[in-house]
Amino acid sequence: MTQKIQLPKTLEGKTILIAGAAGFVPGHVAEFYLNMGAKVIGLDNFITGTQSTIDILSRFEKFEFHQCDVGVSLPIIDEKIDFVLSLASPASPIDFSEIPMEIMRVNTYGTWNLLELAKEKGARFLEASTSEVYGDPEIHPQVESYYGNVNTVGPRSCYDESKRFAETLTHNFNLKYNVDTRIIRIFNTYGPRMRPNDGRVIPNFINQAIEGKDLTVYGDGTQTRSFCYVDDLVCSIHNVLFSNDHTPFNCGNPDEYSIKDCAEHVIKFLDSPSKISYLPIGKDDPKVRRPNLSKLQAISDYKPMMGFEEGIKRTAEYFKSLK
Repeated sequence: MTQKIQLPKTLEGKTILIAGAAGFVPGHVAEFYLNMGAKVIGLDNFITGTQSTIDILSRFEKFEFHQCDVGVSLPIIDEKIDFVLSLASPASPIDFSEIPMEIMRVNTYGTWNLLELAKEKGARFLEASTSEVYGDPEIHPQVESYYGNVNTVGPRSCYDESKRFAETLTHNFNLKYNVDTRIIRIFNTYGPRMRPNDGRVIPNFINQAIEGKDLTVYGDGTQTRSFCYVDDLVCSIHNVLFSNDHTPFNCGNPDEYSIKDCAEHVIKFLDSPSKISYLPIGKDDPKVRRPNLSKLQAISDYKPMMGFEEGIKRTAEYFKSLK
C-alpha cells in the first residue's frame, strides 16, 4: 500500500525562497506559506509580475523581497534556506512572441542558478514545469510517463523546450549532486491576481463577457482544456513539495471542457449578453489537455475543491475591481 504524504501543520522557523514572487501563481504560493508561519524570500524582475502582488505579500512581517533577474544572478543570502521554489517563468501565450529570449533564459540559466543555491544551502528544490511539455499530445489524458509531442521550432517552443530542459537539469542535479528535488507540471490555472490581458482563455473570455463583447474562440472550439482554480493548484504544489518522489507530478484539475463549452459557461455564469465569434486557430495549439492525477492522488488526499462556476465568478470580481 502506498504511504500517504504527511503534511506539516506549521512551517514556523522555516525559510522558503520563491523565484517569481510577483507573479500570479507564485504570489499565491508565497501567501500560502506566509500564512503557515514560514519566512518567505521573494525574487522577481517584474517582467510580467506586479508590484501590487508584492504589496500584498509585504503586509506579512516575515516577507523579504529582492528585485533581480534570476537568469543573470541571485542576491547574496547569508541565512539558512530550507526550500527553493523555481516559479519564475512567464507562461502566457502573448509572452511567447514578445519575450522568448527572456523565457528561455529564466528556464535555463535561472533554473541552474536556483539549483546551485539549493545545492549550496542543502535546501529542497521544486521546479515548476508545465503541461506544455506534452505539446500537442497523442495520449489523453496526459500521464507523467508520456514524453510529449513538441515542435522544437514552433511558436510555443521557447517555453515548451526550455521547461523540458529545466526538468532535465533538475533531474541531473538530483542524480549528480544529490539535491533533494521535486518537479511539478502545472495545467491551466486561473483565479484572482492573474493578468487580465495575458492572452489566456479564461481572462480573455471573462473580460469580453464583462464588457459585452463577443467571446473570441480560435478554431471550431472543439479543442479542450482543464482549468484549475489557483487555490487548488497551491494545494497540489504543497503536496508534491512534501512528498518523497523526485519524478514529475501533474498538478491541476481533471475536469475537461471544450473551448466552445467554456465560452458558453462564462456567458451563462456572468449573465452576459455576449455572443461567440470564431477566428482562425494558431499554429501548434494543443487539441486536448487534461491531467491524469492518479500519481498525486495515490500519495495524497488532494482533490480540487473549487467548482468552475464559483471560480469564474470570483475571478470576474477581481477583474471588475481593476476597471
